[in-house]
Amino acid sequence: MAAWNPTSNKTYQILKDAEENGYGVLAPIAYNIEHIIAFVQAAEAKRSPLIIQVFPWAITFSSGLLVIAAAHAARQASVPIAIHLDHAQDEALIRQAADTLPFDSIMVDMSHYEMEENLSRTAELVRYCHERGIATEAEPGRIEGGEDGIASTEELEGALTTEDQVDDFIATGIDFLAPAFGNVHGEYGPRGPELQFDRLKKIQHKVDGRVRIVLHGTNDFPEAIMRRCIGGGVSKVNVNKLVLDDYLVHLQTTAPTASLTTLMEGGVMAVRGLMEWQMDVCKSTGMAR
Repeated sequence: MAAWNPTSNKTYQILKDAEENGYGVLAPIAYNIEHIIAFVQAAEAKRSPLIIQVFPWAITFSSGLLVIAAAHAARQASVPIAIHLDHAQDEALIRQAADTLPFDSIMVDMSHYEMEENLSRTAELVRYCHERGIATEAEPGRIEGGEDGIASTEELEGALTTEDQVDDFIATGIDFLAPAFGNVHGEYGPRGPELQFDRLKKIQHKVDGRVRIVLHGTNDFPEAIMRRCIGGGVSKVNVNKLVLDDYLVHLQTTAPTASLTTLMEGGVMAVRGLMEWQMDVCKSTGMAR
């Protein structure tokens, strides 16, 4: 296996530029072909880099076909697009994905283990991915909540990321770090997001450019909070419901009467509209190199 060279990795290249130029790159979850088409169309229309993500569900549900479709779309696009596996929690599936599917990066999510085992398993899987040219992401602390398509960890308590954990996780060799600073997977409830920006600032200072910072748990984020996170050092912005809300409403209101092709075409436009809005919010519009 060749030595790990992050500078030749597409996700690394995209996020390095984002960090150096003070913008965030959207990393939306794709559940179907309409989402992939919409994500790419939005990126090309806004001249924005992009990271298309899938959950492990997409591998098992489609035998990897959705990943292959996303990678094909990325290769054909006129802007930089990377393909990322989010919240990969099964070690055998991570190895399968690294060996057989066209991922640029994988989130090695061992947060369902206690810290010592989390770190050891993460380090082992990071080495495995790096040997195959794949960048890696991990989650120090434990971000509360759950999302459709990933295994539930509701029985485990959330834990905010500490400065010591930053060094511990960087020592595993990861390229991207997803801290817990009050962000949650899923819904925030009536009070909305209550983030600890002082903690994020301390994490950014501790990271000191050694890895890129990733934001998880962006459902219903107001524009001001999103921009403040990017100002706090975030370069990869995971989004799910935030850019799929209009798509879900479109399905609910249109499916009973529309033909399947009309439904799919309208779905692409619904996703594209929210994606283009968030590219403006994250300041990635016009930043494609």
